[in-house]
Amino acid sequence: MAATHCPYCSLQCGIHLTPALELTGREDFPVNRGGLCMKGVRAAELITHPERLTTPLARDRPGLPLRPVTWDDALDRVTAAITRAQAAHGRDAVGCFGGGGLTNEKAYQFGKFARVALRTAMIDYNGRFCMSSAAAAANRAFGIDRGLPFPLSDVADADVVLLVGSNPADTMPPAMRWFEAGRERGARHIVVDPRETATAKPAHRHLQPVPGTDLALANGMLHIAIRDGLVDHDYIERRTTGWDAVRRSVRADWPDRTERVTGVPVADLTATVHDLATARNAMILTARGAEQHADGTATATAWINLGLALGLPGRGRGSGVATVTGQGNGQGGREHGQKADQLPGYRPLADPAARAHVAGVWGIDPDELPAPGVSAYELLDRLGTDGGVRVLLLAASNPVVSAPDARHVAERLGALDLLVVTDFFLSESARLADVVLPTTQFAEEEGTLTNLEGRVVRRRRVLDPPPGVRSELQIWHELAARLGRGKHFPTDPRVVYDELRRASAGGVADYGGISWERLDAGEELFWPCPDETHPGSPRLFTDTFPTPDGRARFVAVAHRSVTERLDRRYPYLLTTGRSRTHYQSGTQTRRNETLLAAEPVAYAELHPLLAAEIGVADGDALRLTTRRGSVVATARLTDGIRPDTVFLPFHWARVNDLTSARLDPTSRMPEFKSCAVALAPVRARSTVPDLEENRR
Repeated sequence: MAATHCPYCSLQCGIHLTPALELTGREDFPVNRGGLCMKGVRAAELITHPERLTTPLARDRPGLPLRPVTWDDALDRVTAAITRAQAAHGRDAVGCFGGGGLTNEKAYQFGKFARVALRTAMIDYNGRFCMSSAAAAANRAFGIDRGLPFPLSDVADADVVLLVGSNPADTMPPAMRWFEAGRERGARHIVVDPRETATAKPAHRHLQPVPGTDLALANGMLHIAIRDGLVDHDYIERRTTGWDAVRRSVRADWPDRTERVTGVPVADLTATVHDLATARNAMILTARGAEQHADGTATATAWINLGLALGLPGRGRGSGVATVTGQGNGQGGREHGQKADQLPGYRPLADPAARAHVAGVWGIDPDELPAPGVSAYELLDRLGTDGGVRVLLLAASNPVVSAPDARHVAERLGALDLLVVTDFFLSESARLADVVLPTTQFAEEEGTLTNLEGRVVRRRRVLDPPPGVRSELQIWHELAARLGRGKHFPTDPRVVYDELRRASAGGVADYGGISWERLDAGEELFWPCPDETHPGSPRLFTDTFPTPDGRARFVAVAHRSVTERLDRRYPYLLTTGRSRTHYQSGTQTRRNETLLAAEPVAYAELHPLLAAEIGVADGDALRLTTRRGSVVATARLTDGIRPDTVFLPFHWARVNDLTSARLDPTSRMPEFKSCAVALAPVRARSTVPDLEENRR
């Protein structure tokens, strides 16, 4: 039996797993204390799933089916395509697209593979679709991006918690023990969400803004805090800079104007600000509902401004402003080199000192490192075009389901000279590939991951992978060897991790002191941890901020109408998100019979008033159409959603055909959370299975 971690969300819940694949929650792990969600309980069932990939597949030419091939054949095809593309079009004709589920070692090695073996600038990852706006806002305000700058258990110490666009009761249920512990001792919880989610139902107050108006909501609350004398001027003077510009910028955000824009009553706005300001300890937690917009960075910044004005960050246990990371290794995945502009340790790729340090660890000349590339959607948008990527290596990601305007992304993938996918199931993206390489699952590999708190955890190998399956570390080594760079790519995850520690040392995300020995000895270690005598950093901002002057930065931001225009043809708002049953693109959870039975096809939540207006009853087939595409889902009526809004979980293929690819100007985050939609009943029942194909 091994003490390891669940492969799903960013909680990285502790589990015990036996070689017989018996899985139980670990009581000794402080995040979940033995609790698991319905996905985590069933995580091991997929290891022996009959659809598991166990041999490389390749397509002899376009239009022919994938067929089994040897590893040498598959890798030779990939190497030949890389060589041809770079000879004809330059180094940036080959690109890499990674995933937030890769271990720290794999994320690090993939970024290194792109820059050392391929010497391409074209690498990014699906975390750009998840955390990038919150990361940009936190870096700008605090000088550091760590989702939670405190342990999750601190939530129980907060007297008031404001959750903005976050639904942990459905997306990470084991986290709710800390919210429930707070409520049991009298804490007040306030939820901002267009839907009455499972998190909002037990809350003391539920604010239901129009999707895309969270920035106006935050600025309006700050206006009230100033008007009512609730601002912590002593904290602002001692710990921050830039306050005057922000104070002036919200002068016009009067409460009645904020109510008109957001739909949230002035009384609720005022009560919420007073709750936050007068509590002994208070938290503001944001998530994708606030951030996945074309103004997501500014929105996250507005909530940080409110928290700073009230003196929350670093006040003590139970206080702060933070963001809730979603993907399993969303935190570690973005720290160590998968992002287009970053080197390991959160070092900027454009910084000469950062380039020199990492190049020294890698044993190359800094001039060999490419310049920063483009963001995830921009990379995908240019696939197969003149000047774009012609050969793409896609690792642990499924953009045919997860990317915005996904039909367009599928078309671009089809325009490539060669698409290579590494995965353990034939996902929707893998079905389009020219070469598919089967990889290990969580129970078959060693490594580390970093959870939403910045806590580094150990993944432990419980059983051997099936014959014919390889780790990505082995795959990248073999490809690098064929390209003449194999010596730079060890395959032992412990060796890779020790190199990661050296590469990150001195950076913002410093893992230098977090050794496998310390983790195996049971130490709870949070980065930054610069050396092996350092205890780690479970709580940040207690005395200073990691900025040049030690102060947090206010940044003035203003609400502007960036949500896609509504008109008579597209009169309603569509927002997307996760369900309790499924995870991310559903590649894994839609293959679990229990989870699939709970939610077999896509559904759309809408208010009974809206349903009556368009002539749809509960359980009917509903067609949703935007300016980009159309899908059919089952109507699910609830009076817990705004009457002008429809909610659609994104776990099924074709759902993201609907969403907008408009990008945040700072983070390059696409606008998943709001777009204009038309709704119509589907009368012919034979057309209902529009999404039935996604049962698998």
